Amino acid sequence: MKYFTMKELTKSSTADKLGIDNTPTPEASAQLSNLVTHVLDPLREMYGKAITVNSGYRCPKLNASVGGAKNSQHMRGEAADITAGSKTENKKLFELIRDNLPFDQLIDESNYSWVHVSYVSTSKNRKQILSL
Repeated sequence: MKYFTMKELTKSSTADKLGIDNTPTPEASAQLSNLVTHVLDPLREMYGKAITVNSGYRCPKLNASVGGAKNSQHMRGEAADITAGSKTENKKLFELIRDNLPFDQLIDESNYSWVHVSYVSTSKNRKQILSL
């Protein structure tokens, strides 16, 4: 993990506010490391500028607290919501991932308010592209 830390992939102001322990399981930690190795670090290399992780790992209690999907990949350490600071820059991140990197899901969230990207190492990545 060259550009991202486990701390930033697990930080959550909601967890802090609610007193939720958002420590990932060993399996989720391994998946987060795979996400960084295969998607986030290469993306940062291509993009050439800082990328912020808004939401990475979410334990089940945190995921429920933020209204996440019941089977969210965030709970397995397979997903991150990222931003480069603006919708224009987030669209660039989206396109770099779509055109150059392996991914399971790539979601344009709220007209590029942020980008959701996931990567799985336990099965074939679907390359599913969505806009929500």
